[in-house]
Amino acid sequence: MNRPRLAAQLYTVRQYTQTAKEFADTVHRLRVIGYTAVQISGIGPIPPAEVKAILDHAGLAVCNTHISYERLQNDLPAVIAEHRLWQCRHVALGSMPSVYRAAGEDGYRHFAREANEIGRRLAEAGLTFSYHNHSFEFVRFGKRTGLDVLFDESDPRYVQAEIDTYWVQHGGGDPAYWIHRMTGRMPVVHLKDMVIVDGKQEMAEVGEGNLNWPAIIEACRGAGVEWCAIEQDECRRHPLESLAISYANVRAMGLE
Repeated sequence: MNRPRLAAQLYTVRQYTQTAKEFADTVHRLRVIGYTAVQISGIGPIPPAEVKAILDHAGLAVCNTHISYERLQNDLPAVIAEHRLWQCRHVALGSMPSVYRAAGEDGYRHFAREANEIGRRLAEAGLTFSYHNHSFEFVRFGKRTGLDVLFDESDPRYVQAEIDTYWVQHGGGDPAYWIHRMTGRMPVVHLKDMVIVDGKQEMAEVGEGNLNWPAIIEACRGAGVEWCAIEQDECRRHPLESLAISYANVRAMGLE
């Protein structure tokens, strides 16, 4: 059975990674917590070579990234060059543009066709392309959700998944089911927990909320997931403290 490795999603600490100095200080603290890899997302305008040098100095690898759809469409050669520099094989899109969502089921189909082409070009360069879900993709079109449409009508060779456990649950889905469904089609999964505060759904440190983590971890191992990236978009304490709590809890669940 596969043994996924842990990484920190830098979007969690985005407010502390906007300058090279902040970035260096923050990733050093992540390494002290125990992380050995990060997902690049939400950082400031730091030159790619400087990002590489800072991460090398901290002893951190890059497991994957979130790249804007505009860059994927219009700046793909530079995106490929950055990933080769960072020795990172996995490219992901954080969300589809709202224009596709507004067009209903046809919009999801259109997006799937465009994603196929982006993924094909990345595959030719030796990289993968994944789509990261939120909860809006769980809108239903008859018997299928938008997420069903996206993955049913895209080529698994070119469009893979980056399932986010919190957002699947938020949309009324089953995170373990979706991880199983994407077996062999998902190099990275986002681990994020959900808790109820004052009657509302909120994000929580992994293991501090209500998601079924034994089932989720088993699904990750069985689905061939390479990396479990710990993320928390909004934290009720310092984001680095949240990432430390999640790291300790997930390690106690058996991941490394």
